[in-house]
Amino acid sequence: MTRAGRYIHRFRLLFYAAGVGAAIAVLAGFGFFFTVLRDLPRVPHPLSRIIETPPTEFYAATGERLMLIGGRDFIPLSRVSHHFLDAVIATEDHRFWEHHGVDKLRTLKALWITLFEKGRIQGASTITQQLAKNLFFSFERSWMRKFQEMLVAVQIESQYSKEEILEAYVNQIAFGVSAYGIEQAARIFFGVAASDLTLPEAAMLAGLPKSPTRYNPFRYPERARNRQRIVLGRMTAVGYISQEQAELAGGETLDLRPGQAIARPGSYFLDMVIHSLEERYSVQVVYHGGLKVMTTLDPRFQRLAAAAVKTGLADLDAQLGLDKDTPDAMRPQGALVALETQSGAVRAIVGGSDYGKTEYNRAVQHHRLPGSGFKPFLYYAAFESLDMHPATLAVDRPVTIPVNGAPDWTPENFSRRHDGPMVLKRAFSRSVNSVAAQLIEATGPATVIEAAKRCGINSEMSPVYSLALGTSGTSPLDMASAFATITNGGVHHTPYTIERVEDAFGRILEEHIVSSERTLDPDVAFQVLDMMQGVIDTGTARRVRSLGFALPAAGKTGTTDSYNDAWFSGCTATLGASVWVGFDRDRGMRDRNGRGITGGRGAAPIWTDFMLKATEGEPTREFPVPPGIRFEYVDPVTGAPRDSTAPDAIRVALREGQTAGTSFLGEVPEMDTAGVGSTEIGPMETGPTEIEPEEMGPTETDLDD
Repeated sequence: MTRAGRYIHRFRLLFYAAGVGAAIAVLAGFGFFFTVLRDLPRVPHPLSRIIETPPTEFYAATGERLMLIGGRDFIPLSRVSHHFLDAVIATEDHRFWEHHGVDKLRTLKALWITLFEKGRIQGASTITQQLAKNLFFSFERSWMRKFQEMLVAVQIESQYSKEEILEAYVNQIAFGVSAYGIEQAARIFFGVAASDLTLPEAAMLAGLPKSPTRYNPFRYPERARNRQRIVLGRMTAVGYISQEQAELAGGETLDLRPGQAIARPGSYFLDMVIHSLEERYSVQVVYHGGLKVMTTLDPRFQRLAAAAVKTGLADLDAQLGLDKDTPDAMRPQGALVALETQSGAVRAIVGGSDYGKTEYNRAVQHHRLPGSGFKPFLYYAAFESLDMHPATLAVDRPVTIPVNGAPDWTPENFSRRHDGPMVLKRAFSRSVNSVAAQLIEATGPATVIEAAKRCGINSEMSPVYSLALGTSGTSPLDMASAFATITNGGVHHTPYTIERVEDAFGRILEEHIVSSERTLDPDVAFQVLDMMQGVIDTGTARRVRSLGFALPAAGKTGTTDSYNDAWFSGCTATLGASVWVGFDRDRGMRDRNGRGITGGRGAAPIWTDFMLKATEGEPTREFPVPPGIRFEYVDPVTGAPRDSTAPDAIRVALREGQTAGTSFLGEVPEMDTAGVGSTEIGPMETGPTEIEPEEMGPTETDLDD
């Protein structure tokens, strides 16, 4: 065969191969296309049935149904303000009147951004595509689902008019706070019919579907305002309104009606659950997916917690001299979290005095300074890293710690006095700040932060010496979790609120399996736990006992500078709770006589009220003692062993190899320490350094309980 013949032969082979490949590709394409078509849902008739999705249901741990979301009031397009229609089209799909279900230009742009701009994912769903999502029983995010969604959108556009599509869409939008569809939203947010919405109101509502929780105007008015301005800007760009109209609308005061929002039992808890579901499954799935959500909420505990906070805040108002005419913004707020110590299941959350007036969840979102409530983590770090123990002898004395690049740190005691030598258990029970300062100087802030994180404190903590006195903010949820870790002998359970989530057909989407992690040494954790019991029995929280709570319990009070925050966190063997009270904006709490409200006065009574009723009828359960722990009695001033019958002897928990009277914080102290008060103090119950605010005059420095 000639050379030319060979070239022709090769060309024919390539041509045939290309033809066969093209044919296979075409056949595969047809096969793929018909496979996709076969799995497509049918578009209903009339189109209004497309929003008849099953409601999402929320259940308590007891099986009681807590809430249904998903019902709507369907209204014709003629009863919707043209301002809202213009606003939602300009914001969600400004080519709505031009495309046929898929905006090709917008899709290509979104694809380019997603593929070539690292870290950005751009959506391109049209109004018709968003409506089409309701027909799918699976809400997975995949290219196949997106392609099917486009085909359904084109099908909808071929069968129905633009007006019918828009009518169905505005009746299915989720706006948050139990508002589904524009009619419910108009009435809940502004107390008007959808037909009467003004331009500013319409722009506000049109901005909510992007993220109903994030832009909730009741909770985040400034965010909602900024979102409203974006909507008005888009309306201007599209040509629906002039720049002057946008500026006037953006500056107009809105008459929001927070009282229209329905406060549900456990609303703070359910808001937290809904927000976490939105992050995992999207707003569309949560509000239109027909989910069944089994939560950890105990309705009885929730009612008791809400009542305890309400009663406690009323008592606090009376102490502060506030009357019925005082504006709500000038009253203190409170928060409470209760959870099972042995699983991490959150049983109750109260985020404020009244959900109907303030949806802000102070139990989870509010990071306030815990004051001396942080000291259990400090003492744990010292015991573990420096082999100290509750009988280690320290000296309550003036302390000045040099700080690189900043003024020296000189903490003060609540009592404005110093009482010389004392064992660490006494220093902890009386929350002596000078001793805490010496401990963090010895351990270093980084060691304390690491211990706090192992307990369950997730908030950011600054590596500074003042951390010993709780100068990094945290939440009641974190505090309840961290105290439960100590109560459990160092076994940590991550707090959780959802037991199981099912789809509309009963398929399990997620299920919580209780797991645990040992993060602390059990013997060291018990030593701290034993000292926390002393806080309730004879220390700064002995008010808990005087109010009638008799079960074995461990806890710690906390009060911050200028009495801005008052805390009490504590646990029994099965149930833990953390309580915070204070003003939303930094402002000290002082009673009519000028005395500051401490954790023992402001927070401990709320904790006690709740725990008394929550544990009613429960048997006495002692905290289990690890095998490596033994108890000895020591002198509270010298740390030397004492007979258990001695009137001033205190019991301490010691680990294997530890001996009373042989461990000292710093150098061996002299008993006649210069610059301190009398060291001849009696038993813990009656010593002159006992911190009881009723017996103390007003002070300017109050870094304690």
